[in-house]
Amino acid sequence: MSAQPLADAANNFAKHDNDRILNLARGVLQTEAEALLELAPRLGDAFVCAVQLMLSTKGRVIVSGMGKSGHVARKMAATFASTGTPAYFVHPAEASHGDLGMITGADVFLALSYSGESEELLSILPVLRRRGTQIIALTGNPQSTLAKEADVALDGSVAREACPHNLAPTTSTTAALALGDALAVALLEARGFSPEDFALSHPGGALGRRLLTHVRDVMHAKADLPCVGPDSSLADAVLAISRGSLGMTVICDPQDRVLGIFTDGDLRRAFGKQLNLQQVKVSEVMTAAPKTIRADKLAVEAVALMEKHRINQLIVTDDQGALAGALNMHDLFKAKVV
Repeated sequence: MSAQPLADAANNFAKHDNDRILNLARGVLQTEAEALLELAPRLGDAFVCAVQLMLSTKGRVIVSGMGKSGHVARKMAATFASTGTPAYFVHPAEASHGDLGMITGADVFLALSYSGESEELLSILPVLRRRGTQIIALTGNPQSTLAKEADVALDGSVAREACPHNLAPTTSTTAALALGDALAVALLEARGFSPEDFALSHPGGALGRRLLTHVRDVMHAKADLPCVGPDSSLADAVLAISRGSLGMTVICDPQDRVLGIFTDGDLRRAFGKQLNLQQVKVSEVMTAAPKTIRADKLAVEAVALMEKHRINQLIVTDDQGALAGALNMHDLFKAKVV
């Protein structure tokens, strides 16, 4: 057989193989997406009861599960903790060898097991019952031992796994993960958990900077800003811009209330009109009623305002509209909130 037919056969095989891979992957996503859509209408009183138990506990939410359910349980605990519900993961096998001491009667125990018959989980339930710990089950079998022993049982059953053999936990773990997110968001809303609260749990990295950095942290203080009165000449405004480092000067009345802003862009437009720098007042060429922001606002809000109005400088004012500071986009880049 010549080289060309061999190459053609290899290419045809590769194309067939690639098509099979893509079709299989799309089938997995379709199966899991359909399972989540079928899960939503089944939420009802049991879900509400589970949220109320977790919301009212004086202790913490202990999440537990074996195998793949254990991995999902770890993620659930992390999501709860970062959204205002104190929680942590306890491995059920380790619980039988001493870690049960971490669980108290004031806690709520959220147990994950698709079969509902995980021996490691079932073996610790009697101890939890004696302590008065309330139990929530998340299982794919509402008739299982775990579901019957729990105070509240959530139905996480799915029609089939995305695995071609209907064996490997795929769709079922996706459904459990989604139910965990639903619980976390419901709890977040019920607690009135704000972006500021979220920031306190995420102080590190870009997310922390975006949620913890306020305008006052990055702005130039009033004392460092060039400022002129409305009757100042255009020449005086140009000199004020030169003395500063923001490419602008603020125009204020005698009470320091902001009347306008004069920027490099305004200066270029003034030159285009061939105006007399000494005779023209800055109030005639300034941008009146400029966009402003309060110092206690988040820096990301300043970014959004500047992007919306396509401006590079933003004046900071107090409650009475008096000048408090200013910032530009460079300051926000430097603070790494952009």
